[in-house]
Parts: sequence; C-alpha cells; structure tokens
Amino acid sequence: MSVLANLTGPAQLRGMGEEQLTELAAEIRELLIASVASNGGHLGPNLGVVELAMAIHRVFDSPTDRVVWDTGHQAYVHKMLTGRAGQFDQLRKEGGLSGYPSRAESEHDWVENSHASTSLSYADGMAKANHLLGKPDHVVAVIGDGGLTGGMAWEALNNIAADRDRRLVVIVNDNGRSYTPTVGGLANRLTEIRTNPRYEPALGAIKDRLNRSSRVGPAAYEALHAIKKGVKDALAPQGMFEDLGLKYIGPVEGHDRPAVERALAQAKKFGGPVLVHVLTTKGQGYDIAVANENDQMHQANPFDRETGEAVNVAPAGWTSVFRDEMVRIADERPDVVGITAAMLYPVGLDAFADKFPERVFDVGIAEQHAVTSAAGLAMGGLHPVVAVYATFINRAFDQVLLDVALHRCGVTFVLDRAGVTGDDGASHNGMWDMSLLQIVPTLRIAAPRDGQQLRQLLREAVEVDDAPTVVRFAKGAVCDDLPAIDRTGATDILSRDEAQEVLIVAVGSFGHLGAAVGELLRAAGLGVTVVDPRWVKPVDPALVELAGGFGLVVTIEDNGRQGGVGAAITQAVRDAGCDVPIQVHGVEQAFLDHAKRDVILERLGLTPQAVADDTLAVLARNSAAQ
Repeated sequence: MSVLANLTGPAQLRGMGEEQLTELAAEIRELLIASVASNGGHLGPNLGVVELAMAIHRVFDSPTDRVVWDTGHQAYVHKMLTGRAGQFDQLRKEGGLSGYPSRAESEHDWVENSHASTSLSYADGMAKANHLLGKPDHVVAVIGDGGLTGGMAWEALNNIAADRDRRLVVIVNDNGRSYTPTVGGLANRLTEIRTNPRYEPALGAIKDRLNRSSRVGPAAYEALHAIKKGVKDALAPQGMFEDLGLKYIGPVEGHDRPAVERALAQAKKFGGPVLVHVLTTKGQGYDIAVANENDQMHQANPFDRETGEAVNVAPAGWTSVFRDEMVRIADERPDVVGITAAMLYPVGLDAFADKFPERVFDVGIAEQHAVTSAAGLAMGGLHPVVAVYATFINRAFDQVLLDVALHRCGVTFVLDRAGVTGDDGASHNGMWDMSLLQIVPTLRIAAPRDGQQLRQLLREAVEVDDAPTVVRFAKGAVCDDLPAIDRTGATDILSRDEAQEVLIVAVGSFGHLGAAVGELLRAAGLGVTVVDPRWVKPVDPALVELAGGFGLVVTIEDNGRQGGVGAAITQAVRDAGCDVPIQVHGVEQAFLDHAKRDVILERLGLTPQAVADDTLAVLARNSAAQ
C-alpha cells in the first residue's frame, strides 16, 4: 500500500519508521517526475529537496511552526507532505494546484509570492510577532544559495542576527545554482564549504581522540567546543555567518535525511536564530535532470520521462528573436553589454554570453543592483541591455526612476514575459510594468507587435544614449509578422477605411487582436482604422491628432488598465482639447489565478469578439445619448 497516498498531514511523518520513510521518499520522486512530465512545472528544485522537506516536517510542527519557502517553486514536496499529493494530476491547471505555495490551498502555506530573497524578511517579522505575543513557536525559512545573492536577504540576516532570543531557523538549501550555477563572491565562499573535504574528517578525528582519553572525561567535549570554531575557520570559511552573530550548523548532506533531522533538532533546541547549511543536488534521483547542463530541468515543459525531451517542440518564441538580434547588435556595437539577474538562459542572453563572455554580467538575484550597475556602465561609456522578466522590474522601480532616468543614462531594459503569462500565477504576470514606468520622466517604452518589429525597436532603443528605453514582449510563440500599410509619425497604420468611425489602438502583441477586432467591426458595417503606436511612451503627437478625427477610440493592451497606455492616450487626447470618446481595454487590476494565457484573456474579455461586442455596445449607448 502506498505510503504517500495515505498521508494526510505532516504529523503522520513523525510516527513512521525508516522503511516507510525510505519508501515515501521514492514515491514522492516518482510523483514529481510523473506530474511534471504530464503538466510541466519545476522539477529539478523539488527533486533536490525531498529529504530536506521530510526532515523539516518531522522536526517541526507545521502549521504551528511556520515554514516559509523562498522562491516557492521548490515547495511541491511540502505540498505533498501536507496532504495534497492526490491533487498533483491537476498541477498548474485552472482550478488545480498552484505551482507555488498558496494560502487558499492550505494552512501550511504562508507565503505565495514567487519572487526570490523574501523569505528571511517574512520570517523575521513572524519571529518578532511570536516573541511579542509570547508564543514559543518556531519559524523556519528555507532559502537557496541563489536566493542569498539578493540584497534583501542580507538586510534580513542583519536584523535576524541581532535578535538572539527569537526562535528562527534559517535553512540554506545550497545546490550551487539558481537557474544556472550561482555566481559572485558569496557563491565562491559557499563553494569552498561545499567542496572542502577536510573539515568533517578533521573534526571527527579530534572528537575520537578526546573520547579515547579516560583522563580528560567530560572536559573533552568542552575542549572540542572551544576548538570547533578554530577548526571551522581554518578549514571551512563559514565565518561570514558566525561573524554576524548567527549560530551556524553544517554543512550537512541534504540527501541524508537522518543527518538533516539531527541538525534541525539541534537548531530547534538552541532557542535563538540558527543557520543550517544543507548541501543538495538539483534533480536528485532523476539522472536526466542532474545531467542537464543548462538548468537541471529547473522548469520543464511536458516531457518524455525516458529521455527528458519535450513532448512538443515549442514554436519560435519572442525570447529567441531577442536572443538572435542581440548577437547581431553585439557584433556591430562593441559598446553594447548585457546584464542578467541569474536568468541568462530564460531571458535569452546566453548566445551573447557565449560569443562575448566578457560583455555579459550575471549579478545574481539582485535586480536593484543590476539596474544601478547598468547606470554605472552607461556613465562609463557603454550601453547596457538589462534583460529581466517583466514581473521582476517591479523590484527595481526606484533604481529605474532615480538611478537611471534622473541621470539620463542610456540603458535599455528588455522585459520578457510581459502581460498575462498564465500558468505561474499572480506573481509572475507581467501586467504592472507599463503602468509603473509610465510615470518615469524621459523614459521611452516600445511594445513590438511581431518579430520583425522586435528586431527593429530593439535597434532603435539601443541607439538612445541620453535616456532609458524599454522593449517589452510577451511569453510564448512570437506573432506572425503583421505588416503596416502606412505610418503617421512613429505610429504604424495596419488597416484603414475611408470612413473614420472607430480607431483601434492595438499595443504590442495585441496587434493581431486589434486587427481581428477591426475585421469584425467592418463586418458590422463600420469604418475602422487599426494602428500600432510602436513607441507607447511618450504618446505620439501624430496619434493624438489622428484620434481627434474619429467617433470612438478603442485601446487594447496587455497591461493593467489603470495608469497604462490607454490611460496615457486618454490624458494626451484630453490635454489636446479633444473630447472624442475613448474605451480602454486591458488587464483587470487584480491578482489573477493561474490558468492558460488564452483562458485568462477570455475571462478578461480580451478576445476579438468580446472587444468588438463591447465597442458596438459603446457606440449604441453614445448614439442613444445624442
């Protein structure tokens, strides 16, 4: 009988024997591989934390003891151990399990934000609350070595270390990687600890020698304790944690569950902040994942479990177009450099880095630093291209505003996965960027409608050397090229009728949506012009002038409705003294549950038929009011 199938909560783990626990670990790995092979998701990170998650839930009493998972893509095992294994056939599907912790799913899930380096700050606050309220409970924060490269993690550690009587256990899940191998000085120090073979044998030899001395007796352990730090400092440089005032335990072999349990039990008894350093292997138990050099199957599309190959070959995506064009630009412009925040392959800077390794900088999971460092590169005479997911530019807004734009630095930001992304849920939708960036003086935003325009607008962006520029594009397959029939100002005209009844302004990848809406309205007997502004900030004066000649303007964008492109166009038209009615279509300003992108867009009314129907209804209301 399956151990996992009968597991309803973590309390049952504490009554299991070794044979059952070994079987449980095997069943968890089997379910992980089967579920991700079928539905897609994060495989490598979860295979690496099977024993760690089991140890956490055997030593600590969740949810009384709160367990916080940094960058929650590594929480699949936690979900299984807290009674959700039976729902993994619906992983990342609409109405099914989220790919991240979800407070709506379980009382064991505390933090569902999938942005990295945040767990220690959450845990710091929780531990302070427990202390003030007189609760004896523990808080456990699990953070990867990649997550530790974020500055916010060190801000939290600085505070955690100062509170010696708060029951907080920090577990560093050190697998040497974020997406790709972790980079930077911290990574180098942790690698020294991971790879140093001398510390544990040396300490063990000292302990054996002291125990064999009958004349020393109990003083042996005191002597061992006194020399322990000296041995550690000499053989394993983890002093960076202990110098902060944190009790340090480790390094511990993360796939030796009993060893992890002993370390966590020791940390639990300490009664103050403790850091437990656990060494794991991403993809453990599935050789194909471990051998994957790019990302050890960090995030996988549905695949054949026998080969690890994707079941369906995805069509060329927006990222691949950017990847190719960046190399072309780099060949022509030796001043162009690239910056990534631990996502070299996902954002498409890998080909650039392969050809010009000295011109691409991976700063770790540190978007704020990436942006201000880019400002410094620009001040130094280079043109940096900062490539991040659109959802992550939110984290560096202040740096974009005051470190780059204020200084009129020529920095280009390339925002991948802009707009509704779908499967990864609320925190991964890139639906905030055009609203946030709309208020940044001097900054210009380009939204290409197809691959050809992405190449062109990227080139236009890197030509700007006295202000920041942004190029943003969607997740997934790149749209077929949609040629313009004319241009006014910087605005492309995609189709035009003689009668000027409806002007459709289709932003970015919604160019095809706008064209389809236009055809539906023409079929209803209306005169329609469809345009693509290309550069959506600042609003093109030619577009404002064009809008004044129509009976209704309809804007469509893959961004939040509040403060986005439609709102900016409305303000510009009103400032010009024009009172043409404007209907703004965009993403509902809400945290959207995970589902396929097309399902979410249909739910939001961002389909050709829905926009066309809404336009006809607005025209009917306006006609009745006249």
